[in-house]
Amino acid sequence: MASVLIKNATVVNEGRQEIKDVLIKSGRIERIDNNISANADREIDAEGLYLIPGVIDDQVHFREPGFTHKANIATEAAAAVAGGTTTFMEMPNTNPPVLTQALLQDKYDIAAATSVANYSFFMGVANDNTDEVLRTNEKKKDVCGVKIFMGSSTGNMLVDNYVTLNRLFSESELLIATHCEDERVIKANKEKYPDADNAFFHPLIRDVQACFESSFSAVQLAKQHNTRLHILHISTAKELQLFTNMFPLEDKRITSEVCVHHLHFTADDYARYGNLIKCNPAIKAPENRTALWEALLDDRLDIIATDHAPHTWDEKQLPYQQAPSGVPLIQHSLLLMLQYVKEGKFSIEKLVEKMAHAPAKCFQIENRGYIREGYFADLVLVDMNHNTTVTKENILYKCGWSPFEGHQFPAAIRYTLVNGDIAYENGRVNDTVRGQRLRFDR
Repeated sequence: MASVLIKNATVVNEGRQEIKDVLIKSGRIERIDNNISANADREIDAEGLYLIPGVIDDQVHFREPGFTHKANIATEAAAAVAGGTTTFMEMPNTNPPVLTQALLQDKYDIAAATSVANYSFFMGVANDNTDEVLRTNEKKKDVCGVKIFMGSSTGNMLVDNYVTLNRLFSESELLIATHCEDERVIKANKEKYPDADNAFFHPLIRDVQACFESSFSAVQLAKQHNTRLHILHISTAKELQLFTNMFPLEDKRITSEVCVHHLHFTADDYARYGNLIKCNPAIKAPENRTALWEALLDDRLDIIATDHAPHTWDEKQLPYQQAPSGVPLIQHSLLLMLQYVKEGKFSIEKLVEKMAHAPAKCFQIENRGYIREGYFADLVLVDMNHNTTVTKENILYKCGWSPFEGHQFPAAIRYTLVNGDIAYENGRVNDTVRGQRLRFDR
């Protein structure tokens, strides 16, 4: 494993900016100091560049196995590192769904062989596999969490059996991550809009009440059993009353995530993008986006992620009711948030907190998410003085499209390092690099 010396970088870490050199050896950060002199295999002049911890995305759908016409772990991990994401946690709604320990291990084996980024995978829940899910307790240092779909989504893994939910919330020793949308509310709304024929109807069918009622139920179960609960992709102002900023993140038993598309798009954008931004939970009216930003900045919302969920272009061109939900986002999530830094919406220090520090803290990931001596060298060098234009040619998703095609971001990702290896450099992914399986300090 090659040694790397990064010189004169503006290091953004733990709420501070400092110009430092960083020496990397054997995959870890050996030294952070001024004027380091060392014989490294590679020296990078980072003057004028920001050095940040690699992004940790706690919710992605890489579609392997079973849906590899849309994506696979290799292609989407490559897109991830090109966008500054060094670590991902992937969801179980593949084909077959990850409902057994053997199927969970199969995904780890695929990632070990093909992923340029670090990885972990959620154990999936159905109404009838509780005993198998609870076997994951034995692997709590090696698995990021348990995923419950408390609302139907791609893969049809809806869990609506109260006995199942009650037992899992009471007996799971891992973090439980939930997709929260109430199926009864959604069904009633579908009956209310039987002729829905375009994406404008999506936030009317999968509405605020559907999200709130399901999230409220999850929170009540978690409080009853003192469960470690993490609610994914919060999309409404109403849900924000369920979360607090009265405690530091490490003391919270109930945490939350917001996704980049809910921070960026609103229901007004369906007129332009249509099914391309159809996702679950739906992108909603503008007042929700405003409230999400307020809650992110005051720490009621803990983590920024993507819910990266690719489908083919042809699938997205189907009529509204047949078109699948999901948006490919992971290659451009950091660039999008850097755009908001440039616009003064929040600071780069806050970005690093929400996209690297907080996921590491929330999931208790060992030795990642910070720029610290002894930690794995998962790092990104960002150039805030150059633009990146998204084109068909530089989109790395297997699906080949992005809602940001043609958009110019006011920043560029220059280098991404994964465990000290240069996985991405000035437009090229090094597909010989292999990420590592995450370990958790539980």
